[in-house]
Amino acid sequence: MQLLEGLIRHYDWGSVDALPDFLGRPATGEPWAELWLGAHPSGPSAVGASGQTLDALIAADPDRALGADVVARFGGLPFLVKVLAAGAPLSLQAHPSKTDAETGFDRENEAGIPLDHPGRSFRDRNHKPELICALTEFEALCGFREPRATLAILETIDTPALTQVRTSIENDPNRVGLDTVIRHLLRLGKEDGAAVADEVVAACRADGPDLGRSERSMAVALGERYPGDVGVVTALLLNLVTLAPGEALFLGAGNLHMYLHGMGVEIMANSDNVLRGGLTSKHVDVDALLSVVDATPIEARIQRPPLIDGAATYDVPVAEFSLRRIEVDGEIGVGTGPAILLCTSGAVHAGAHVLDRGAAAWVSAEECSVTLSGLGTVFHAGVGALDG
Repeated sequence: MQLLEGLIRHYDWGSVDALPDFLGRPATGEPWAELWLGAHPSGPSAVGASGQTLDALIAADPDRALGADVVARFGGLPFLVKVLAAGAPLSLQAHPSKTDAETGFDRENEAGIPLDHPGRSFRDRNHKPELICALTEFEALCGFREPRATLAILETIDTPALTQVRTSIENDPNRVGLDTVIRHLLRLGKEDGAAVADEVVAACRADGPDLGRSERSMAVALGERYPGDVGVVTALLLNLVTLAPGEALFLGAGNLHMYLHGMGVEIMANSDNVLRGGLTSKHVDVDALLSVVDATPIEARIQRPPLIDGAATYDVPVAEFSLRRIEVDGEIGVGTGPAILLCTSGAVHAGAHVLDRGAAAWVSAEECSVTLSGLGTVFHAGVGALDG
C-alpha cells in the first residue's frame, strides 16, 4: 500500500474553502473544485514520496498493479475518484455512451482538434457513468421529471415565455414531448434564448404558491449567475434533489444533470468526456449534447444503503467501478486491490500508514488483504464485477 497525492483542479465553480479545509491546507483565494485520485493521463496522482505517477506505476507492471483479469478487460485502471466541492453550479451536462464516445473522439481527431483544445468535446474514447456520494448536504438536478409534475410547476411561473414549452409537454407528456422542448430551447438563437430566459427568471422572482418554490429559487440563482442563458429553462424540467451525507446518485449515459452545491465523493469510469448544453463558462456543444441526451422521464433514485458489517455498498450497474463507505470503529477487513482508499473523517490505520481526513492510498492487486483500524470513515473505490 502506498499513499496517493491527488491533483487539484481549480474550476470557476469550485468552493474557495471546502477542499482546502478537507485537505488541511491553507486557502489561496481561488476556487478549489476537484481533487483527482487515479491514473487518468491528464491528471494522474503521485504515488508515495518518489513522485512517480500512478499511471506510470501501473504501466511498469500492469498485472502486478491491477491483476491479469482487470488488464485483460480494461487495459488499465478503469475508474477515477474525485472529491468534488461545488461552491456554485456546474454546467448543464450529459455524458456519452462508450459507442458515442468512440465516434465523437475519432470525429474530432479527424478534424484535427488537439486533445487539450478548449473547444474539444470528446477527450477520450471512454464512457463516463458516475456515482456521486454526498459528504455534506448536496443539491443536484438529475434526469427529466415526470411531465405532469413539471407542468404543475411551470403553471406557477406566470409568463407567456413558457407557453410553447407547456404546450409541447401537454401534447406529448412523455419522452417525445420533453425531447422536443429541449431541442427547441437549446437551439434558440442567442437573442431569442436570452429573451425567454430573462422573462422566465423574472417570473420566478415573483411571489407564487409553495409548489415549485425550490425550483423557482433555483432558476433565479442560475439566472443571476448566467444571465440570458436559456439553459435555465431546461433546468426547470429536471428533478431537483438534495442528498444528505452518505446518500448517493448514479448517473448513466445520457442523463442530463447539473450539480448545484455541496461536497461529495465522485467515482466514474476513467474518462473526462463532458458534453455541455449551457450554464457554464466552458465550451458548449449543443449538437453533441443533444445526440446523447435521453429525455425519458425518471424518478431520481437516491441511494441510502444500510451498513452491513460496518460497510455501506452503493449500487453501481457497470463493471468499471464499485464504491463502499466503511465506518471504521475498531478493526475491519476491506479485501484486495486494485483499489483507492480515501479517508473522509477521523484517523484510520491502513497497513503502515495512518489516513486522516483527506488522505488517500493505493492498494495494488498483489496485496491479498487490507485491514483498517481506528475510528473514522473510509471510502473504498474498486473495480466492479467482471463477469457478464
